[in-house]
Order: sequence, then C-alpha cells, then structure tokens
Amino acid sequence: MKIDWAALGSVFGVSLVVTVALVGLFTLGITGLSRRERAAAQGQSAALAVTGAYACFAACTAAVGYGIYLIMA
Repeated sequence: MKIDWAALGSVFGVSLVVTVALVGLFTLGITGLSRRERAAAQGQSAALAVTGAYACFAACTAAVGYGIYLIMA
C-alpha cells in the first residue's frame, strides 16, 4: 500500500481552512444576535444585525449541506 502524502496534506489543509471559516461565520452570527439583544435592551433597532446573523447562519447551513452532498456523491 502506498500513501499519497501530497493528497493527504491537501485534504488536511482544505478541511482546516473550511473548518476555521465555518467557525468564523457561526461566530459572526452569534455576535449579530448578541447585538440584537443589546439594542433591544437600549430600545434601539437592530434589523441589520439580525439580517447579518441570519445570513451567516444560512451560509453555515449551505456549507454543511454542500459538504454532505460531496460525501454522498
């Protein structure tokens, strides 16, 4: 059995980058929801923060769905 180390390293690098990107997107979504709570406590509108948070969560969902699609294909 011969291991293709270059391909293994490439898969590791891509998975690391995608994982960090998903964690960053999810963190931005949580931050947007936190800003909504803070704005509601101060009596202000936070429509942009909520829209951004939902967009981040939608992007995370799409990325996970695409990953599942790639595994199933």
